[in-house]
Amino acid sequence: MAKSHNGRGMEKVVIIINAEVGDQGQLVSASPVTQKMVEALQQSIFQSSPSRVVEIVSAATLWSKNSKTIKKDRITDTIYCPLTIQLPDYFDFPQRKIYAACKDINARRRWVEKNLDCKTSVGDSWLGHLWLPIILTDKLVFGEVIGEGPMPNSYEHPVAIPKRQQQSLHNLAEQLLDSLAATPAAYLLQFSLYNGEIVFDRLWPFPAAPALITLKTQQPDLFTCHWNCLTEKAIAKINITDAMPI
Repeated sequence: MAKSHNGRGMEKVVIIINAEVGDQGQLVSASPVTQKMVEALQQSIFQSSPSRVVEIVSAATLWSKNSKTIKKDRITDTIYCPLTIQLPDYFDFPQRKIYAACKDINARRRWVEKNLDCKTSVGDSWLGHLWLPIILTDKLVFGEVIGEGPMPNSYEHPVAIPKRQQQSLHNLAEQLLDSLAATPAAYLLQFSLYNGEIVFDRLWPFPAAPALITLKTQQPDLFTCHWNCLTEKAIAKINITDAMPI
C-alpha cells in the first residue's frame, strides 16, 4: 500500500462515471466512448503516478448519502476525477462548485448573454459542434479547436477558425472561467459558429468525449493535461501532429 505524503493512508484516484460499475471495478454498461475516456485517464495516471490506486465509481452510487465511497475516502489522500457533471450537490470534493456551475447550463448561458453580449444556444437548438480546449494551471493555455466529424461520436482536430472569432472565443473563455473562480483542470468550451458569430453552448470541467481525438493529434493529450492540472504539474508545451479524424 502506497503511503501518502502526509501519512494519512493510501494515495488514491477516484474516477466517477455515468455507467454501471461491477464489484471488481469493471465497467458493466458503459458506452464505448466512456470506456475510452476511462482508459485514457487511467493511462495518464499510471504513466505519471504508478503508485496511485485507481478506483472507478458509478455516479449512481453517490446519490445515496450513506455511500461507502464518501465515508471511506475521508481518511485517504484522494484525488477525484469525475468524467460526468451528473453529481449530487452534497457530494463534497475540491471541484464541487465548478462542476455544479457547469451542470447549471441555463445559468451559464444567461451569464454569458448578460455580461459578454454573446449569443447562446437555446434549449436544444444551435447545439455546439465545436470545442475549445482550455488548460488551466497557474496560467491559461488554449488548445486548438476540436470539430464534430461526419459520423456520430467522430471528431476532427485541429479545426481552423478565423482569427477574429478566435480572439473573441479566447476572451469569452477567460472571462467565463474567471467568473467561476475555476480550479486547475482541462476544460472544453462547447460552442458553434452561426453566420460568423460565436454561439456559446456550455462548459465542460473535464475532458469530455471530443477530447479523445487528442490521443492521436497532440502531445500531451487532454487527459494527460487534465491529470497534470489536478496534480499541479507544469505543462511546458502542447505539440499538434497531423490532423486525423477518429
